[in-house]
Amino acid sequence: MRQCELLGISRSGYYYKPATETEFNLLMMGLIDKQYTRFPYYGVPRMTAWLRREGHDVNHKRIERLMRIMGIQGVCPKRNLSKSDEQHKKYPYLLKNLEIVRPNQVWSSDITYIRLSKGFAYLVAVMDWFSRYVLSWRLSNTLDTQFCIDALDVALQKGRPDIFNTDQGVQFTSNLFTSRLIDKKIQISMDGKGRAFDNIFIERLWRSVKYEEVYLKAYQTVSDAFTGIDNYFKTFNMERLHQSLKYRTPYEVHYNKNFTLQ
Repeated sequence: MRQCELLGISRSGYYYKPATETEFNLLMMGLIDKQYTRFPYYGVPRMTAWLRREGHDVNHKRIERLMRIMGIQGVCPKRNLSKSDEQHKKYPYLLKNLEIVRPNQVWSSDITYIRLSKGFAYLVAVMDWFSRYVLSWRLSNTLDTQFCIDALDVALQKGRPDIFNTDQGVQFTSNLFTSRLIDKKIQISMDGKGRAFDNIFIERLWRSVKYEEVYLKAYQTVSDAFTGIDNYFKTFNMERLHQSLKYRTPYEVHYNKNFTLQ
């Protein structure tokens, strides 16, 4: 399959089954995802109150469990799709007050929840901060480390950043992940704990992906999601004009060494 070959993903990975829940819980998770995308500071109490206002008879214990499955932390205003591991080394946040002036100066990565009609999956992407170019992405039905490493490996085939920024999740703090960056002499930066917008550009990317693709489609299978997201990122990279990039596309900016925002 050509799409699998282009992204370096196996046919078995393309056809894996999504993670599942009961029909009611999937409905609640879809609503939680959409509301959390709008209001990333919503925790369990506020999300429970909102769902009740929408006419759903739910209690906070159910919502807490569902948000935990989705990887959404209900205590502080930060997605917790990648949970922290105290045994893994954490790195300081290097991007505060840093002027981003060129491609491959800073890359970032994050994970988000993708709803399906009969289940759900998780999406990881690697993005260049300056150009907004999506260098790579992967889908998975579990929050494991390997799909993040796969996305990183594909991105590193296209270049090398000075700094790589993530949250403090176990996927990104694992030795398997950080060793790849250290071996290539890439500085590692990590969001401050509970800071929702330290990784602001990829948070904006998730909002665009959700509202312009995921929420408009009723993905039946993971392969449907794969095809839809693949097409979306191709359009995002190659055709979408960004006002902040002087109405250029991410592809044009990423591969134009002479482009400046001055």
